[in-house]
Amino acid sequence: MSVKSFVATACVAALSFAAASSAMAQTAPAAAAPAASLGPAIANVCVLSVEGAIATSTVGKYANTQMDSIAKAVNTELTGERTAVENEAKSLDSQKASLDQATLQSRATALQTKANNLNRKAALREREVAATQQKALNRIGQEMDPIIRQVAQQKQCGLLLSREAVIVANSAMDITPAVVAGLNAKITQFAIVRENLAQQPASK
Repeated sequence: MSVKSFVATACVAALSFAAASSAMAQTAPAAAAPAASLGPAIANVCVLSVEGAIATSTVGKYANTQMDSIAKAVNTELTGERTAVENEAKSLDSQKASLDQATLQSRATALQTKANNLNRKAALREREVAATQQKALNRIGQEMDPIIRQVAQQKQCGLLLSREAVIVANSAMDITPAVVAGLNAKITQFAIVRENLAQQPASK
């Protein structure tokens, strides 16, 4: 295997994260029930899309934008380091014929170490972005929970079902818009900073 080949292999994690982190920052709203002639609303039975409420709320859109920025910053960081490692690998590969075996081995080992370090950093950044996203979602969930209970009480919901688990439902039973309105009135943004897991002590 050439110097370029093993460095390219070692950088796979960084490349994979570049694609995954962008997708991770996107939260698609739940699909609305198709227009259809449905039966009457069932009294005291309500449906709610938590995912849809988060995705369409002002604070949810803000969090999504912030997560996208964080993911892009991480990708920029990793891409810069990956490019440097790949360029060094190309340079070393082109000098193989002019270097003695000891020098070639020493430089190749050092390069492999850099590639391994990049892999570990990419894995760490992936965990950090995931932890940041989960923390943001937890915060929104905490803000939304009392609103859900309040709206359910106002609508006299004796049974509240997840809209994602219901194929179709009369729109009059859907309290998602009311929950979104309540969430928008309560909070529109909050500080979202990428978690730094490298500073956390290792678990025993």
